[in-house]
Amino acid sequence: MNKEMQKLLRAALYVFSFVLLGLLFGVLTFKVLSFSRTVQMPDLSGKSIVEANRLMTDKGLYLNIEGEDFDASVPQGNIIRQDVPAGNKVKERRGVKVVISKGPRVSSVPMLVNSSLTDAETSLLQKGLKIGKVIMVHSDVVEKDVIIAQKPDVNDHVSDTVTVLVSQGPYEAIYYCPDFKDMPMEQVGILIKKLGLKAVVSGTGETVEAQKPEAGKQIKSGETIYLKLH
Repeated sequence: MNKEMQKLLRAALYVFSFVLLGLLFGVLTFKVLSFSRTVQMPDLSGKSIVEANRLMTDKGLYLNIEGEDFDASVPQGNIIRQDVPAGNKVKERRGVKVVISKGPRVSSVPMLVNSSLTDAETSLLQKGLKIGKVIMVHSDVVEKDVIIAQKPDVNDHVSDTVTVLVSQGPYEAIYYCPDFKDMPMEQVGILIKKLGLKAVVSGTGETVEAQKPEAGKQIKSGETIYLKLH
């Protein structure tokens, strides 16, 4: 092989090597740029699959449905949660896992009004529901620990948790104990009932000889007064 031919082959080899390196550099640059590009994760909560898929496609991402779960606040078929929080930065072409709503666990909430708090909790548990919040209020007409109202009601939109209004019974009235000494028992009985007190009587006779607690001491409605007759 003459020197001229060797020079041509050497030049061709240089050109080929240069082109190959250029191609490799271009491919590497493309991959680096494409893999390093990040996008902001959209909020998919409450969205339908169609709407969520459109949002994801616009960002160069795709959906990966992980499963289903009951949720009374999100319509059936819409997204409950996503494994990447909205607003986070993620790389393009990433799959994001989502959970789809199966709708409410039950079609209606049982009537809880006039039930005890314990009975209501048991009834809800059997339906896969629970009491989310208990609001205690005083009531002169509803017995203590009995439910006065509920939300949602039996005809309202179903929720996995129920708020109940529960009676604490009447306010505890505070009195100064009357002086029952030498008072006839007929009059004592009327006053005891009016003040919401209880009485334990000992001895015989028609009038009070002694009492406990003493006259003038602070007492609450529902307390017991001990009376001795003569």
